[in-house]
Amino acid sequence: MAMREAWDRLLLREAAGQGIGLSDDQIRALAIFRAELLRWNEKVNLTSVTDEREMAVKHFLDSLYCLKAIPAGCRSIVDVGSGAGFPGIPLAVALPGVRVTLIEATGKKTDFLRRVVDGMGLGAAVLWARAETAGRHPDLRERFDVVVARAVAELRVLAELCLPLCAVGGRWIAMKGPGAGGELASARRAICLVGGGEAELLPYELPFGLGRRNLVVVGKEASTPERYPRRVGVPERKPL
Repeated sequence: MAMREAWDRLLLREAAGQGIGLSDDQIRALAIFRAELLRWNEKVNLTSVTDEREMAVKHFLDSLYCLKAIPAGCRSIVDVGSGAGFPGIPLAVALPGVRVTLIEATGKKTDFLRRVVDGMGLGAAVLWARAETAGRHPDLRERFDVVVARAVAELRVLAELCLPLCAVGGRWIAMKGPGAGGELASARRAICLVGGGEAELLPYELPFGLGRRNLVVVGKEASTPERYPRRVGVPERKPL
């Protein structure tokens, strides 16, 4: 119990230091998610980061930085390639009035996400699907105010996987490392082809010297042409 409370205080303090306010209930919910993640990680490879401080910062706080780019009035978010639930589950906890959907292509990770979502009573949706397939589904295509993706692929690929899910007038947030500027330069054509507009880089540094990051924020200015996304595997093999 003492260790969990120490982790709680660490996350609360560091989030507050970045202007991210969390209630006691939200901190408790995130601690429950952490405990479940560590338990499942013993049998399913969900994360290599298990150190208490590194997990608080590299997974949880890093996910919450997305709040700085999510506009007021957002009603729906989709996390593409959610993996172990980052950033989608922390965002669902921090934004209880927003409908969050987690899309993951690996069955065991999807099982984990469903167990966590149900156990925490989050009300988020979990879909076992490839992003290419989801982007063509009429119930998902251009239905979300915000699309987020964390460390899934390079920006040229991500643009084709994410922007078809984003409603016109919404935004796509890609969580990238310090090399985001170079990736963005080569991805501008792809972003334009699938309906994206100008991109903004929001740089930040994680506490304790744990790394430099960027949020790449792209507005959706036009409807994605029907031919995108291409069939499964093609965006990665032949980026736009």
